[in-house]
Amino acid sequence: MPNRKYPFSNNKDGFTLIEVLIAMAILAIGMMAVISMQLSAVRNNTKGDLITRATLLAKQKMEELKSVSSVTTLTNGSEDDIDQSGQSGGIFDRSWTITNPLGGSATRQLAVTVQWAYRGVSSSVVLRSITEGSGI
Repeated sequence: MPNRKYPFSNNKDGFTLIEVLIAMAILAIGMMAVISMQLSAVRNNTKGDLITRATLLAKQKMEELKSVSSVTTLTNGSEDDIDQSGQSGGIFDRSWTITNPLGGSATRQLAVTVQWAYRGVSSSVVLRSITEGSGI
């Protein structure tokens, strides 16, 4: 006499091979999506880290240039293959240009550019400021 409360309790049938294969395929597709998202997150974190390092390098040079007492004595310059602390041996190239957009005044426009290439893609960060020197 079958159990009316649990009608399938005497059923000895298991899953068929097709059902197992379909479940494994669905699981594999889900795992591939998770792996793809993880790789994308790692790539974006690396890109963000490089942009942050480049911005800090540009800001460091900008503050150095703005702190001189007379910006009229500044000249253009560059540093190649520097690391995040400004030492040689990195992937960053930093350059700065000094212009006088207002003519004969004592102010100067400073532009600091940091460039780098990572995995075949070139990127850059540019900071600009107009200053009188002495940190102003």
